[in-house]
Amino acid sequence: MMQFTSRTAAVTVDPAAGGRLAELVVHGHPVLVARDQDPMRWGSYPMVPFAGRIRHGRFTFDGATHELPVNLGPHAIHGYGYTEPWEIIDDQSIGWQFAAPWPFAGRAVQRFTLTDTHLELSMQVTADERQPLMAGWHPWFRRRLDNGATVTLDVGPATMYALDHEAIPTGELVAPPPGPWDNCFTDLVHEPTLRWGDDELVLRLSSTADHWVVFTEPEHAVCVEPQSGAPDEINRRAPVFEAGKTLETVFTISW
Repeated sequence: MMQFTSRTAAVTVDPAAGGRLAELVVHGHPVLVARDQDPMRWGSYPMVPFAGRIRHGRFTFDGATHELPVNLGPHAIHGYGYTEPWEIIDDQSIGWQFAAPWPFAGRAVQRFTLTDTHLELSMQVTADERQPLMAGWHPWFRRRLDNGATVTLDVGPATMYALDHEAIPTGELVAPPPGPWDNCFTDLVHEPTLRWGDDELVLRLSSTADHWVVFTEPEHAVCVEPQSGAPDEINRRAPVFEAGKTLETVFTISW
């Protein structure tokens, strides 16, 4: 475990559990869903080397078709970094080498910086050979704090990716309907904000990533996920990185 503290917050990172934030406590309030047997459904974890769904776990790149295991319905989802142990590099950084079933060589490094006003997570994803790459994070925020205060989410979406019959983005951008959502948004008009109770706790989210998947269907949690592209982008316009090139993404949670 890695632990960080400031005057206002405390963070626990569990490198062995997929390099995730196992706990984030702000002004005395734990804000993330607690540890669960399903690694997809707790804390806040990195999505790498892809984020969101890949239709049927299948994609073609440079003329070769690749088959990935499906792990959510008929699709592959969220990459493999969140199910694999990460190595501690120094007192603020952890790293992971790509491994099967991802068919390409590469590596990722996460760095954590905690202050009195925010937590910054940065991720550098480097291709060791030509490949498609994406990155992001999947935080599970509690709907209710331990004292019963309930969250209100203000996202401010401007456009949303239309979904087909398999809940995969088509690439068409449309006006967002009212929630609940399990959708990918872009062109946000302001930073996503989570507000528990009567301003008892307010978190503002920002990222260098320009896509946000918002999942508000669960009764116990809301997920607001910054990622470098939309789900299944690898099958529409694959984000290609040549050997030696790095994708860098930053996610900041402020209070």
